[in-house]
Amino acid sequence: MSHTVKSPKKLIEVALPLDAINKASVREGYIYKGNPSGIHKWWAQRPLAAARAVIFAQLVNDPGFQQGSGFRYGKNKAEATTERKRLFKIIEELSEWHNTANETLLKSARAEIDRSWREVCKLNKDHPEAATLFNPDKIPGLRDPFAGGGTIPLEAQRLGLDAFASDLNPVAVLINKAMIEIPPKFAGRAPIGPLPYGEQASVKNWQGVTGLAEDVRRYGAWMRSEAEKRIGHLYPKVEVTADMARDRPDLTGMVGRKLTVVAWLWARTVKSPNPAFSHVHVPLASTFVLSSKEGREVYVKPVVENGQYKLTVKLGKPPKNASEGTRAKGRGADFRCIISNTAISGDYIKAEAQAGRMAARLMAVVVEGQRARIYLPPTDDMELVARSMQSTWQPDVEFFQQALGFRVGNYGMTKWSDLFTQRQLVALTTLSSLVEEARERAHQDALSTGMNDDGKGLESGGTGATAYAEAVSIYLAFAVSKTSEYTNSLTVWYAREDRPKGLFARQAIPMVWDFAEQNVLGEIGGSLLKSSEIVSESLASINPIRPGVAHQLDAATTEDDFARTFISTDPPYYDNIGYADLSDFFYVWLRRPLRSIFPSLFATIAVPKAQELVATPSRHGSKEAAERFFLEGMTAAMHRLAEQAHPSAPLTIYYAFKQSETKGDTGTSSTGWETFLEALHRAGLSLTGTWPMRTERESRSRGIESNALASSIILVCRPRPADAPTVSRREFLRELNAVLPDALDEMTKGSGDDRSPVAPVDLSQAIIGPGMAVFSKYAAVLEADGRPMSVRTALQLINRFLAEDDFDHDTQFCLHWLEQHGWSSGAYGEADVLARAKATSVGGLADAGVVQTSGGKLRLLRPSEYPAAWDPRSDTRVPVWEALHQLIRALRSEGESGAGRLLAAVKPKSEAIRQLAYRLYTLCERRGEAERARAYNELITSWSAIEAAASEVPETKDQLDLFEGKT
Repeated sequence: MSHTVKSPKKLIEVALPLDAINKASVREGYIYKGNPSGIHKWWAQRPLAAARAVIFAQLVNDPGFQQGSGFRYGKNKAEATTERKRLFKIIEELSEWHNTANETLLKSARAEIDRSWREVCKLNKDHPEAATLFNPDKIPGLRDPFAGGGTIPLEAQRLGLDAFASDLNPVAVLINKAMIEIPPKFAGRAPIGPLPYGEQASVKNWQGVTGLAEDVRRYGAWMRSEAEKRIGHLYPKVEVTADMARDRPDLTGMVGRKLTVVAWLWARTVKSPNPAFSHVHVPLASTFVLSSKEGREVYVKPVVENGQYKLTVKLGKPPKNASEGTRAKGRGADFRCIISNTAISGDYIKAEAQAGRMAARLMAVVVEGQRARIYLPPTDDMELVARSMQSTWQPDVEFFQQALGFRVGNYGMTKWSDLFTQRQLVALTTLSSLVEEARERAHQDALSTGMNDDGKGLESGGTGATAYAEAVSIYLAFAVSKTSEYTNSLTVWYAREDRPKGLFARQAIPMVWDFAEQNVLGEIGGSLLKSSEIVSESLASINPIRPGVAHQLDAATTEDDFARTFISTDPPYYDNIGYADLSDFFYVWLRRPLRSIFPSLFATIAVPKAQELVATPSRHGSKEAAERFFLEGMTAAMHRLAEQAHPSAPLTIYYAFKQSETKGDTGTSSTGWETFLEALHRAGLSLTGTWPMRTERESRSRGIESNALASSIILVCRPRPADAPTVSRREFLRELNAVLPDALDEMTKGSGDDRSPVAPVDLSQAIIGPGMAVFSKYAAVLEADGRPMSVRTALQLINRFLAEDDFDHDTQFCLHWLEQHGWSSGAYGEADVLARAKATSVGGLADAGVVQTSGGKLRLLRPSEYPAAWDPRSDTRVPVWEALHQLIRALRSEGESGAGRLLAAVKPKSEAIRQLAYRLYTLCERRGEAERARAYNELITSWSAIEAAASEVPETKDQLDLFEGKT
C-alpha cells in the first residue's frame, strides 16, 4: 500500500491484565455445562475467556500517547494509566464465566471496539482507500483461517463482529458451521418437536437459539426411545441372584431385583505363553480396582483352580497388588500369566494381536443401585449376549498406522471398525440411522406447525423447514458422535468417580487393556440421552447476534481474494497433535447421516491429510522433510494472512508451548517453536508482543510436570515494512541490551495498577516478545560471515539475558553451585576453587548459613532446612540467597503476613530477592525440577500481598520483637 496507514498501537501491544485472564481461562476448563465447546470434541481448544480478551485488546486502541508518521494519538501518562485501568476492568469482567452472556457488559465492550474503530477511521479519513478500508459505519469482520473448534470466530461474533471461519478439516468446518453459521439463521424460533416423557408445555420466550436447542433435546429423547425399541434387547437388565448377594451387604434385600446396567468392564486376553496352559486365554488387566472411592472400594479378585480361573468381585480395601492387575511391575506392555505367573512380553502380545488371536473377557458389570453404583460379578449369559450379534454396517476405513499419538496399530487394529465391539457397532449404526429419521420427522413437524419451506437445504442457503430439519439433524449427529467417544473399546473406567472416561482425555489414541462398554441407552455421561442434552445446553449458550460463515479452505494454498479483515487464529502446533488423523474417528460416523446435507464437505472417504500443516515424519518420509513441509506451508499461510489482514490492527496468533522444551543454558529450544517463528519472519511479519496464557487445567490427564502443552503463547504481529533495513549481529546485540533490561524490569515489577508482574513460570516466554520484536523488525540480522542470523540463534541470545545476574558474592557462588550440582553434595576442593573465583570462601558461606560441609563434601541447604528462628537484624552476613529461602520458608509456614514481616526486615534487598526468585525458577525449570520451581513461582505470585503485609510493619525501634509476632 503506497499511502501509509495511521495505526495507533492496540492495547494488546502495550499491556494486558494477564493474571485475571489466566485465572478465568483455567477455571473455565472445569466448566462443562452450557459451555459452547461442549457442542463437539476438538483438540486443544482455546478458552472462551482468552479468545474474548485477546480479540477485545487486539481491536481497542491503547490510550497512551503515540506519535507516528503523520499522526498524534492518546493521552499523557497519568490519564493513560487511568484509562487503561478502566479498559482492564472491562477485560477482567469479560473473562469471567458468569459474564459470558452478560449483554450489558458485552454492549459496553462492543462500544469500546466501535469507538476505537471510529478513531482509526478519523485518523485515516484522507487515506486514498478510506471509502473501502476506513468506513466508520462498517467495522471489518474477523477471520480465523485455522478455525478448529470455533472458539475464536464465536467470540468475535459475541463482540459484535462478522465472523469468517475456515479450515481444511471437514469436521472442524462442520463444528464452525454449527457454532457461527447455522444459529443466526434460526434465532428467535420456538421449538417444533413433541415434548418427551409426558412433559407439559410451558410458556417461554425463546430467545437466541434456545428454541433450536430445545428441539435437539426433544428429538434426542425421541431417538433414545426409538433405539430402545430396536436394540434394547442388547442391553438387558441384570437380576440379582442369591449367589451374587452372598457376603455382599450392599445387595441386602435386592435378590430377584432387575437392575439397569451402566457398563460392562472387560479385560483383553491372549493365550498363555506357558505351553501347559496355552489353551487358556488369560487377562491383560492393567488394574483390578473397580472403585477407589473412600469407604466404598471394590475390586476384582481372581480365583485360580485346576488350571483355570474365574473373576469375582469383592468389597473393601483392595490388596496392594490389585492396582497393578496382571501387569508386570514397572513394565509398560508386559504382563504375567494369572495361572502360571509366566511373563507375557509386549512382543508376544503384539504377535498374538496381529494374528487375530487377542480376545476379551468380562471382569465385572456395573449397575445402578438406589444411591450408588453396584459392581456385580460376570455371568456366562452376559458374555453370550455380547458375542451374539453382528453389525450390518461398520466404518471399515483404514487409519494411518504411524499417525501422531496412535499406538493401537501395533495390536492388530488397522480400521476404525476395529476400535469397537460388535454391540457398540450395532448401537452406533442404529443411532446414526435414527439421525436421518429424526430429520424427516422434524421436517414434517415443522410443516405442521406452519413453518415456511423454501425447499432449500443449508448448503443452498435455505432458512425454511427443510434447512431447519437439517440443522436439527446436524446437532443430533454431534450427539451420536459424542456418544462414540465413550462407546468404543478404548474407553477407560475411571475408578475414582465410578464412570467411563472418554477416549480423547489425551490428544492421542493409546492402547487400552481393560475397557468399559457402557450402556448407550442409559443416563450416564456419554450415553445418547446425556450427549444430546449436552449438545442442547451448549447450543443454547450461543448468542448469534451477527452472521457468520464457515468454509473448507487450505490456508496455505487458497487463492480466494478475501476482503481486508482482522485476523486472530490458532494454527496447528508443529508435531504435537495430529488433528486430521484423530478427527477421522468422528468423521466416519458423521459422514453417514450428514453426507446428503453437505455432499461437498463429506465427499471423501476420510479427512484430507496430505496438506495438513502438521510435521508428521512418517507421512513426509523423514523428520527433515516434515520440518521443511511445515516451514514452507506455514510461511505461505502466514504470508497470505499478512496480505489479507486489515492494516489498522495487529494479527494475533496462538501457539501452544511445551514447558520441557526449555533446555540447558542456551534457553528456549524447541524445533516446533523455532520453526513457527521462522515461518512468521519469512512471511514478512514482525512481532510486537508475546503474551503467555495459562490455558490448561492443572489436573489434566497429562500433569504439569509432564511434557504437555501448558501455555498458549499469544503472538502479536504486524506486517514488516517492505523497506525494513538489515543490521549486523553487533548492532542487534546492542539494541537487545538496550531494550531487554527495561522490558524485564517492567515484566517483573509491573508498573502501577494498570500492569501486573509476569509470573516466573511465564517469564521465559514473555521475554521473547520484546526480544523478537527487535529481531523481526529487520529484514535480516547478519552474522560476521554475512549469513542471516537464524531464529534459533536469536532466541538463544534473548533467553541468555535471563541468565545474567549481579548479586552478592555468596549468592553468585550458590547460583553456580546449583547449576553444577543441584542440591546434591560436591567435592570440598571444587567448592573452594569456585568460592575463590566468586570472591568469597567456604567458611564464609557456612557462616552465612547457606551451605553445609561434612566429610570433604559441600551442599546447599534446602529451603526446609533454614531455621525458623532466624532474625536478619542480628545476622551480620545476609546474602540475598539466604533471605530468599527464608521468605519461602516463612510463606509456607506462616503465610503472606509472616513473609511480609520478614520482608520488612530485609527491605533493602527486596528487589534483588525478587529478581533471584525469577532466576532460580528458570534454572530449576530447565533442570526439570518442577516442585522446586513451584516454590519460587508461588513466592512471586504472592509478592504483591507480601509487600502489602511488609508495608504495614512500622519502621520503629519498638518492633524489637518483630519475629516473635509482637506489636
